[in-house]
Amino acid sequence: MTISELIHKTDKTAFSFEVLPPLKGTGTAALFRTIDALKEFEPEYINITTHRSEFVYVEQGDGTFMRHSMRRRPGTVAVASAIMQKYDVKVVPHVVVSGMTKEDIEYMLLDLQFLGIRDLLLLRGDKAKEDARFQPVKGGYAHASELIEQVNLFNEGRFVDGTPIKNPGQPFSYGVAAYPEKHEEAPNLEFDMLMLKQKQDMGADYAVTQMFFDNEKYFNFVEIARQHGITIPIIPGIKPIAKLSQFSVLPKTFHIDLPEALSKEMEQCRTDEAVKQLGIEWGVEQCRELMRHGVPSIHFYSMGAVESIREIARQIY
Repeated sequence: MTISELIHKTDKTAFSFEVLPPLKGTGTAALFRTIDALKEFEPEYINITTHRSEFVYVEQGDGTFMRHSMRRRPGTVAVASAIMQKYDVKVVPHVVVSGMTKEDIEYMLLDLQFLGIRDLLLLRGDKAKEDARFQPVKGGYAHASELIEQVNLFNEGRFVDGTPIKNPGQPFSYGVAAYPEKHEEAPNLEFDMLMLKQKQDMGADYAVTQMFFDNEKYFNFVEIARQHGITIPIIPGIKPIAKLSQFSVLPKTFHIDLPEALSKEMEQCRTDEAVKQLGIEWGVEQCRELMRHGVPSIHFYSMGAVESIREIARQIY
């Protein structure tokens, strides 16, 4: 079943979450602890992020520094396979444009096909830290729509250079991203809607939103999307606040707003533990309201928030 079919198979709001591949050299123990902590809520699928290489500066013996390209979180395909085999759950690896050439993407698709993984989340991904704006790598793409075109071509049985694939295998099904408060680089929400409609028309099976803390913005986004002929499921993405620093970090990093009521409550908190409890309470109410509105699925972003997600899930599922 596709993700869209999976989340509609029962009347219950589906549960899913996203994990990051382990930092280079740290092993999978922490990753598996995250899944072990949440598996009792029967996730319909688990997403695995993909991260581009970044430049680091390595000190040389003579005291100078050499710039070196390093991927801090490698192994998305291998992690997806390990999770699928260990937990017998559907996995959804992210395939990104950022830092990837067409050939890199093609090899990733081949590896996933070999493993029998058919579900993807197709994203442009973040810009490199050293760039002022997003820059495609040589031989890569600038937009997620170009990535979709390559996956569609692969599904049709052709490599990126147009040559036929002798044994095409089963086609991939894929989702895309949506932004209730608009993408940071979009000139307006209308432009975002046109892009999401284009991705649907190209074959996207569903969309999952960036985190948000104001449900009205999600409801408004979905209503406008439907007016634009966007009919695919739009899955809300939720991340519980868990630290004092997130009061400023989350709005700055993800270009989102914190509701006034949440901001006022956070201002009264003096410790991370107090913020964590507030984040759980807010998350429970947020999810309950979403469920009352009949969302077919809620997707949780787990980084730094596993305990909070576990408590929220315990109360709402």
